Amino acid sequence: MLNDDLKRYYEIIPTSKFRKILLCALDQGLRGVIIYRFGHWLTKQKKIIRIFLKPFYLFLNWRLKGKWGIELDPLATIGKGFMIFHYGGIFIGGESIIGDNFTIGHNVTIGVAGKGLLRGVPIIGDNVTVSPGATIHGKIKIGNNVKIGANAVVNKNIPDFALVQVPPMQVVTFPSYYGNIQNKNI
Repeated sequence: MLNDDLKRYYEIIPTSKFRKILLCALDQGLRGVIIYRFGHWLTKQKKIIRIFLKPFYLFLNWRLKGKWGIELDPLATIGKGFMIFHYGGIFIGGESIIGDNFTIGHNVTIGVAGKGLLRGVPIIGDNVTVSPGATIHGKIKIGNNVKIGANAVVNKNIPDFALVQVPPMQVVTFPSYYGNIQNKNI
């Protein structure tokens, strides 16, 4: 899966081969994906391998959280082609199930919500993009080919080929807040 992640990062950069390699090596999101893949791989290994490699993973994960604000639980299942844009403030909780070609922006939370039988984590389909500031929580299903807009709060099932967004922006002015500006050009 890591190979598919690397290909996706490499293909999206429109420049020379050397520059593509350099930009991929410096990308914090790609580093986060690599550390997640290592941690997820480690959870499925024999106990003796986990004993020796777990401290190394914990150090890398600690750096990932502290330096770039990315927290990816190794118990989450994320398909191939995983991409992080604009690192920072990203949380994906354990036991989340996410399909192939998942793209996530900064300040996104995917986690547990609910009580009793309704308590759970999201199941997210293939080719889903989550824009900055969005929150996806609870025992819900997100379909394939879904775009979740900035600052959307998703706590209900979403069908395939859907766009989820908050209401359009509105401009509200309060002229008295800045004094009488009727005769001034703004």
